[in-house]
Amino acid sequence: MSSKSKKIKWGILAPGHIATKFASDLATVKDAQLYAVASRSLDKAIAFKKAHQAKVAYGNYMDLINDPKVDAIYIATPHAFHKIYTIDCLRQKKAVLCEKPLALNSADVDQMIQTAREEDTLLMEALWTCFLPHYKEVLSFLSTGAYGEVLSVEADFGFAPEFDATSRLFDKQLGGGSLLDIGIYPIILALSVLGIPEHIEAKAQFFETGADSECRMKFHYKEGKTAQLYSTILEKTPTQGIIQCERGKIILHSSFHKPTSVTFIDDKGKETTKDFGVTTLGYSYEILHFNDLLRRGKTESPVASFEFSKNLIQTMDKVKEIIGLSYSE
Repeated sequence: MSSKSKKIKWGILAPGHIATKFASDLATVKDAQLYAVASRSLDKAIAFKKAHQAKVAYGNYMDLINDPKVDAIYIATPHAFHKIYTIDCLRQKKAVLCEKPLALNSADVDQMIQTAREEDTLLMEALWTCFLPHYKEVLSFLSTGAYGEVLSVEADFGFAPEFDATSRLFDKQLGGGSLLDIGIYPIILALSVLGIPEHIEAKAQFFETGADSECRMKFHYKEGKTAQLYSTILEKTPTQGIIQCERGKIILHSSFHKPTSVTFIDDKGKETTKDFGVTTLGYSYEILHFNDLLRRGKTESPVASFEFSKNLIQTMDKVKEIIGLSYSE
């Protein structure tokens, strides 16, 4: 695809909670449309189609994947199914925006990336936070060195849903638990700011289902730099990010992974808070980026790159190993 003005026809595979938010923001993006939706339940697909003005509803995923009119597919299944449906899409030359984590482990991510390269087809992990204005502003500011080197990162993400052993969130076989579902966000911040840690400490608690209920992590870097990270589905937490530098501090306010404000505090105590005036839920920014890549015939994002996705899943694999968490196929 090379036309800069071509309307991109999207398909949504698995119309759940996150897909509803994605579809709402997709409707705000120029020269893009939700063309088709697929669910294992045709009734659910039809209801989603009506709610979001899609053109076609499918009662199985393969009909969507094989639809020649679909340019790009957003995969919003439980984590455990990301790999199989991403590969199915790529084999049909469908550009894929796959929800995070890209897969359950590094081996699966490697296979997905290899398939994208073999098929010369765009694949991107839906790291939507990385495209938000406040997040880009923070990384850009840090790159100037105005506050000196980063010394530490603190980030948390916690909420307290009612326990339901049948829910995706609590089902280990589906990739449920705090680490993969929300712990990924504090890890993304640490990797974005400090990079890959030299050493990791971690401990976790678990539900009776085997999914982790909370995970505490400490990443260690050279020169004593650290990242203190926490995820939990046992309690609501501030869900903010704090970056301590040599000559100042940056606070990404709650919820730091969503559109939010940022406070910059210099070493003299002067505070400046910046709001970014985001009018969508925030998914529109990754959609715009993805659409641009697709129109320009690109097969990899320079922001949510394959290298970053590999570093992310490898880091989570190390945490899982430390806390004794594994997922069966």
